[in-house]
Amino acid sequence: MSVDSLTRGARDAFESYAEPEQRPPFRPYAALAAVFNAGFAGALLAAKRKGRLPERVTAEDLLLIGTASHKLSRLIAKDKVTTFVRAPFTEYQGRGGPAEVEERSRGGEVRGAIGELLVCPYCLGLWASGAFHVGLLFAPRATRVAASTLTALTMSDFLQIAYKAAEERGLGGS
Repeated sequence: MSVDSLTRGARDAFESYAEPEQRPPFRPYAALAAVFNAGFAGALLAAKRKGRLPERVTAEDLLLIGTASHKLSRLIAKDKVTTFVRAPFTEYQGRGGPAEVEERSRGGEVRGAIGELLVCPYCLGLWASGAFHVGLLFAPRATRVAASTLTALTMSDFLQIAYKAAEERGLGGS
């Protein structure tokens, strides 16, 4: 089997994935994945070399980081006050959930791929979780304070939603 036939086979595999107008930007997506994985692997290697890699992650840290990652990814992807971060890569679509907006990515392949990442809280969740875990390795006290702030904000959000629902049912205060 020749290199040309392997290259042609690989190209055909990607081209047959979807029609051109529906095909995702594979190269920019691969580049973003490479950046994340190289950064995370580099941080883990550095932590191991410095003797900072723990034997295990505690359940408390897992709950803290999981909740904080959820909130940070939603703040970046959906919050009204963070539109300035997304605006160069996205286009406003309308109102979203409480204090949130809906947007879609715009621009060419690279700009559009960054836009897709920035409007997807699920996609950003991995980046946030990775960053918090790296923070636990190199600055655990500051990371726990930042993560606990976002975790408390998540709790506050749920209480606000529950309070509003109670008010709408005639069960709230004023």
